[in-house]
Amino acid sequence: MIDATHDPLLRSWVDSAHEPGTDFPIQNLPFGRFRRMPGTAGPDGRVGEPEPWRIGVAIGTQVLDLHLAATGCPWTREVSELLQPLAAGNLNGFMALGAVARRTLRAALSAALSEGSEQGPFLEACLLPQAQAQMSLPCRIGGYTDFYTGIHHATAVGKLFRPDNPLLPNYKWLPIGYHGRTSSIVVDGTPVRRPYGQLKAADADAPVFAPTRRLDHELEVGVLVGAGNELGTRKTMDEAEADWFGLVLLNDWSARDVQPWEYQPLGPFLSKNFASTLSPWVVTQEALAPFRRPFTRPAGDPQPLPYLDSAANRAAGAIDIVLEAWLQSATMRERGQPAQRLMQSNFADAYWTVAQLLAHHSAGGCNLQPGDLLGSGTQSGPGEGQGGSMIELSAAGKQPLTLASGETRSFLEDGDELTLRAYCAATGTAPGAAPGAARIGFGKAAGRVLPAV
Repeated sequence: MIDATHDPLLRSWVDSAHEPGTDFPIQNLPFGRFRRMPGTAGPDGRVGEPEPWRIGVAIGTQVLDLHLAATGCPWTREVSELLQPLAAGNLNGFMALGAVARRTLRAALSAALSEGSEQGPFLEACLLPQAQAQMSLPCRIGGYTDFYTGIHHATAVGKLFRPDNPLLPNYKWLPIGYHGRTSSIVVDGTPVRRPYGQLKAADADAPVFAPTRRLDHELEVGVLVGAGNELGTRKTMDEAEADWFGLVLLNDWSARDVQPWEYQPLGPFLSKNFASTLSPWVVTQEALAPFRRPFTRPAGDPQPLPYLDSAANRAAGAIDIVLEAWLQSATMRERGQPAQRLMQSNFADAYWTVAQLLAHHSAGGCNLQPGDLLGSGTQSGPGEGQGGSMIELSAAGKQPLTLASGETRSFLEDGDELTLRAYCAATGTAPGAAPGAARIGFGKAAGRVLPAV
C-alpha cells in the first residue's frame, strides 16, 4: 500500500533525516523502546533518577519521545487514543490494535514531522539525540520461534553433513522451525559470553564439557507479530499478511561444536539458548511497502499447499532487504581499524515469506500473541562469499577468512564484535512505488564476544 508517507520527495523539519545514507528518513519511522541515558540532563536541565522506559520513533539522528509528544502536542482524538499505549511504554498494547491503527498513526506522525507542519514547534521539544538514548528490547517477547527459510544456508550446511542429499524431504513443503528461548534475547550492544556445552569428537569415546571452540553468528531477520490469534484458531494467508507488525535484525548465536552432539533427536538446546541479539528499532511493514517483490518458486519445485498460498503472496510476498555482517577483532580496535564487511545477501531470496511463517505457525491452532518473535533462519545468498554464518564463509574451518589486520578466522574469537546491518535500497521495485524510493535502514544488531568463565 503505497501512499503519501512513501513519497521520496517528502522532507522533514528534522534536518538529520536528510543526511546521505541515514537509516531513518521520514519515510521510515520505526518504533523503539528507550529512556534518557542515566546521568543525562532532562528537559529541565537537571540530572535525576532514571526515566521510565517509553516508546519513541527514530527520525534521522533523533528519537521522537511519544510520551512527551502525546501530552505536549495537539492531535485528533483518534490519534491521541492510539498514542496512549506508546506513551506508557507499551508497544505490545499498540501492536494488539492491528493494521489500521499502524497505518493511521504512521500517517499522523509523517504529517507532523513533515516540513511546514503546524505540530513541528510542539514536537521539537520532544526530540532526544539517539546518542543520549538507552535502548532496550522494543517490546515484551512472550514466544520465540526460529525458522529455517534460507535455502542457500540450508543447502550449504546440509552439504557438510549430507553431501548427496543436503535438503531434507520436507524442506520445500513446509517452513521448518523450532521453539527457542526468550529469556536470553538481548538488545544491540549487549556482550555475549562464550558458552559451555558437551563436545564430542568423531573419534572420541565420550564427550567433554568445555567452552565452545566454534562460536558462530547467524544473520537473520526477526518478525514481530501484531494482534495475533486466539488459541484453537488459525490465520489465513491474507490475515497473516495483515498481521505482522514489523521486522528487526536477529543474530541467533550458535555453538557449532555443541550442536551436532546434542541435537539428536529433539534439536538444538545449549548450542542456541545462550544469546540471541536483536536490533532495537522495529521497521513496520508499511515502511517496507515500496520494496515488496513477487514471490516465486524455481521451476520444478513444489508449489505451496493452499493454506500457504494466496494471490497477494504471489504478487508481493518477498521483501527486498540487503543484509550484511561486519566483524571487528580486538586487534583491529586497538589499531583503529574499522569493522570489515564479511558478506552481503538479500532477504528476497528466502524460500518462505513472512506471511507463510505466521500462517503455518498458527495452522494447528497455536495462539500467536502481540510481540512474539519469529526468526527467519540464516539468510545466505546464492553466490560464493554470501554465507550468513562463519561455518559457511570458512567452509567449516577448512578455508579461514583473512581480516584486514592480517588475522585469520574460522569461527569467532574472544574480543570479536559481530555486527549485523540491513537496508532497503532506493529501487522502487514494488507496483506503484516511485522510482528512487527513499532508503530504509534497520540500524544494527551488534555483540562483542566475552571469554568463557
